[in-house]
Amino acid sequence: MNVLVYLVPLALLLGLGGLFAFLWSLKSGQYDDLDGAAVRVLSDDDLPDSARPASSAAPERHPS
Repeated sequence: MNVLVYLVPLALLLGLGGLFAFLWSLKSGQYDDLDGAAVRVLSDDDLPDSARPASSAAPERHPS
């Protein structure tokens, strides 16, 4: 029973710490763009042009 004297305040401190971390992440904009990272993963910007599939390669411009 004496262990509750230590565990209850520890649980409250950990819960408050998690709440403050969550509120800080909201304030700092961590959840502003939820879809942007998922779409950026799919882009092939880091591949050289020779390794890209023909459908995603940028069209070449010919002088007219």
